[in-house]
Amino acid sequence: MRNAEALSLERIRQFLAANEQIEYCGASRGEMYAWVEKVLFKHRYRRQSKEVRGLLRAYIEKVTGLSSAQVTRLIRQYTLKGHVCQAEYRRHRFPRRYTKLDIELLASVDEAHERMSGPATKRICEREWRVFGKREFQALAAISVSHLYNLRRTATYLRRALPMGKTRSAKVTLGERRKPDPGGRPGYLRVDTVHQPERDGEKSVYHINAVDEVTQWEVVGCAARITEHYLVPVLKSILEQFPFPILGFHCDNGSEYVNQTVVDLLNKLLAEFTKSRPRHSNDNALVEGKNGAVVRKHMSYAWLPPSHAQDIHAFYAEWLNPYLNYHRPCAFATVKVDGKGRETKVYETYVTPYERLRSLPKSQRKLKPGVTWEQLDQLAKAHSDTEFARQMQKAKRDLFRLCARGGASAPAPPDVGIPAMGAGGRP
Repeated sequence: MRNAEALSLERIRQFLAANEQIEYCGASRGEMYAWVEKVLFKHRYRRQSKEVRGLLRAYIEKVTGLSSAQVTRLIRQYTLKGHVCQAEYRRHRFPRRYTKLDIELLASVDEAHERMSGPATKRICEREWRVFGKREFQALAAISVSHLYNLRRTATYLRRALPMGKTRSAKVTLGERRKPDPGGRPGYLRVDTVHQPERDGEKSVYHINAVDEVTQWEVVGCAARITEHYLVPVLKSILEQFPFPILGFHCDNGSEYVNQTVVDLLNKLLAEFTKSRPRHSNDNALVEGKNGAVVRKHMSYAWLPPSHAQDIHAFYAEWLNPYLNYHRPCAFATVKVDGKGRETKVYETYVTPYERLRSLPKSQRKLKPGVTWEQLDQLAKAHSDTEFARQMQKAKRDLFRLCARGGASAPAPPDVGIPAMGAGGRP
């Protein structure tokens, strides 16, 4: 109907009487509300008598098809505000707890730590706030592991974070020996060699990875070759970096370790020497997992010139080893036994190797002579986890640039001098 709002009161009475059996409906909600406002304004609804108001109400109900309650609500809105408008729909939204800055901070932490698992990253954020007092980590310190993964899928995180690939596993042939039994004592090492790929028939460097079974204290070294002439000085340097006495040395059946020179070295330390058994792949599973999660992740699969083996070894001693032991949480299994006697390992504890060593009973007796907790505490609290990780990443980039300029020159002789390391992993 055109100009329906312009009808006089007498014409409105005639219209209602003539169309008593006819039902109308409005075109759209916006047009309907605008028409109701025009009718009420045209006839000055607030100044009319009760009888006229009832007539206008009936007229509006007839033309629009609205119910009496709906018309009452529109008239009340007009009398209070002077106009009739459609209410804006607002979907309920929960308050946002983690801001864009928090997500970008999480991305920077993942970049520094090479994107570890959710529980380990959560532990990093907790330590940044509670141990090192970093205010920017206050919100992330209370995040759940599941929501941490949700933030990693957001557009803000994906724009800020670097693309990461999955860790590729490596198959290692194991020999025959026995599995060591540390009995809860630190000092029983799992050792393995990580091989870099060749380039144009030329060998790359070799990474020597040693991990303590109880505390997961990890020390990585680098050798230009895996012959005795090159490997023994690196092994001595690795064993010196552990803050506790070496009680056991477990490896696979590789000839770089199974030789008289290594046996003589371990005899001087009064350490037992064991090898992995065939068809028992779990014998050396700890160090194998560290090879992929630590060495491969940080050093990639690229060819590295053997001439820079000492530079890589110095980087390990100065930066990577302290980062792994003082600033990178590791998962420790809790064995639960059900009613049928079946054992299940649950990974609920995430602490750094240093914290794990600190928590052992009679921990003061576990340290080697000349090493004190005051020295280790000073190294652990000198930098926060993420601060040290960023410094380590910068040093690693400088190392890669140095290796890129090194080309494929011949490896340097080992007697030039491998830096001697203390218990804290520093020269």
